Amino acid sequence: MSFDYGQRHRKELDYAAACATRLNVPHHIIDMRPIGAELSGSALTDDIDVPDGHYAEETMKVTVVPNRNAIMLTIAYGVAAANGDDAVATAVHGGDHFIYPDCRPSFTDTFDKMQREALDGYANVSLVTPFVHKSKADIVIAGADANTPFEQTWSCYKGGVHQCGRCGTCVERREAFYLAGVNDPTIYEDPDFWRVATDTKEIT
Repeated sequence: MSFDYGQRHRKELDYAAACATRLNVPHHIIDMRPIGAELSGSALTDDIDVPDGHYAEETMKVTVVPNRNAIMLTIAYGVAAANGDDAVATAVHGGDHFIYPDCRPSFTDTFDKMQREALDGYANVSLVTPFVHKSKADIVIAGADANTPFEQTWSCYKGGVHQCGRCGTCVERREAFYLAGVNDPTIYEDPDFWRVATDTKEIT
């Protein structure tokens, strides 16, 4: 399940659809554009420049879409309950905790409890968060173990012909492959920027 909330590009939706085709599973896009129009003030929804650099920089807070995951997960729980499914999975990960509050373990744990109350007596749906305590490098390693075609995945916030290599998601994507010791097949418009962005940040 993907969500169109009026984000600045549709690349992630197109790549998600292609992934579903590879896996031979259904793919549904939920139209959240009217809701997304009300969640203003983010570089992901408004005409605001996406900042370059590592997520550790204060400027990356401009990429927060308020309550986005809470809204999406609420819809996902409702759909899962209506379909008789027993779980909702989300790929929030440890690297996002300090900028995105709705990616933190405290949020996912509390949200799961809230949804169990909301569906009590109707459905038993749990929240699966395999990466909430893991880094992007851990995700790369897991992906490599599953033979993921990384060149057919998308991270970039800017949505150009190629991934920019400069925004927070690109910098951390490039760094994750480096830390995981896995070859990065991604074509970046600026493939070396991540090294500049991490000059003041120890890479271990």
